[in-house]
Parts: sequence; C-alpha cells; structure tokens
Amino acid sequence: MARQPPVRDVAPTVQKLRLRYGKRGRLRFTSHRDIQRALERALRRADVPMAYSAGFTPHPKISYAGAAAMGAASEAEYLEISVTQRLEPERVREALDTALPPGLDVLEVVEAAPGSLADRLEASSWQIELPDVSAGQAQDAVDALLAQDAVEVERMMKAGPRRFDARAPIVRLAADAGQTASGVDCAILRLVVRHATPAVRPDDVLTALRQVAGLTPPVPPMVTRLAQGPLDPESGTVADPLTADRASVGDAVAADPHPR
Repeated sequence: MARQPPVRDVAPTVQKLRLRYGKRGRLRFTSHRDIQRALERALRRADVPMAYSAGFTPHPKISYAGAAAMGAASEAEYLEISVTQRLEPERVREALDTALPPGLDVLEVVEAAPGSLADRLEASSWQIELPDVSAGQAQDAVDALLAQDAVEVERMMKAGPRRFDARAPIVRLAADAGQTASGVDCAILRLVVRHATPAVRPDDVLTALRQVAGLTPPVPPMVTRLAQGPLDPESGTVADPLTADRASVGDAVAADPHPR
C-alpha cells in the first residue's frame, strides 16, 4: 500500500505578495540556491506568516521568477510568496530588508493581482561594463553581430553542452563610453534581450561578440540587470511587471476607500 501523507492542519493562503529585490556588490557571486536559503531564513526571522504546501515535506509557498545567473548583479529579481494573514506590503519590505544581509536588498513589495508574474517577464535590460575597451571597439563588434542573421554559441548545461542561436533574442544592443565605479575607462553595452528557451544571457552575447568580431575584454566584465518585465516591441524597452499589481490595489481602494 502506498504511503499516505500525514494529516496536517494547513492554514489557507489569504494573500499573495510579489517582491522585487536587488543582488548587489559581492553578493552577485552568490548562487541562486544560497539566495533562496537566505530569503527563507529572513522570512522566518521577520515572522512572516507563510503558507505551506501539504504532503510529506511541507515547504513554504515561494515562487521565484527569472533569476539572474551567478556573477551578475541585478536590480530586478522577483519572487512571489503566499501568506496566511493579510499584511501591509511596506511593513513586509522593511522587515525583510532588515533581516537580509547588505547587498541582498528588498526594493519593493506589492499585493499580487490575478495573473502569472512569470508570464509578464518577457525580456531583460542589461548593462555590461567592459573595462579597458573603447566605445569604438565595442560598437564595431556590436555592428558586426547585429549584421548577422544568426550566431550559434555553446554553453554547458546540466545535461551537457548545448548550441543555440544568441542573435535572434537580441532586441537592442549598443555601446557607449563610460567609467566603472572605480574610475576605470570602459565601454558600456546596453542590451535588451527577449526571454527564450534556453535563456540567452549576457555571457552568451559576449561569446557571440568574440566569435564574430574578436572582441575579448582584458578583464572580466561587470554585468548588471537593470530591469525585466513586459517587452514593448516597437520601442524595444522593458516595462515594470508590477504595474498591474499596483493598479489593482488602486482600483480596490477607489472602490472601497474606507475598508473595514
């Protein structure tokens, strides 16, 4: 006879909250698994009344969406949590931000509106700093890449090496002159890439630039995700995925300005 999960009194979900957090500084080298552990510990320390799954090994209902790869900083990481009591989103943000280490920063918490958060994350906007590379060198390489119909790159996946096209998902790519935080002259790539399967990451784009134009930065680049969300195909810009959630809360307040 198959084992049956023990009977537990599982409190129902009464509210879902969506969080945007940043991964900054040295914490960009933290694995996503370690970030998950840090966030779950912070939720416990902040006494957030999490909803749990049923079954033999209940776990907190947390859904991560579109996490950046290890080594990349980000201003736009997202997750959704389910809770068993209605909470004030700003108080949750403050409590979690206090419970997390510096560099893992909770930037915004909103009440979730209907619909899937993951479905809104259609594209990402990235900034890639290339120290000791001139803007002219970088732009020449960008032009060479954009002139291609397809550029296959190879990346090691869990199941082994896989080849895929890194050109097609690129929506926008341009180079500017700038400086790093330490004052080193650099080229700055501005990249908007459509989410695909497999996801084309900034390191894949750098591989493509090396293949088509020989662009090889002398030092490792600094990669930062600036945004991820709905893609405007006409302007090539990435919108805020939490706009619909804020609008839903605003509509609810307008309908009942004096909730009990």
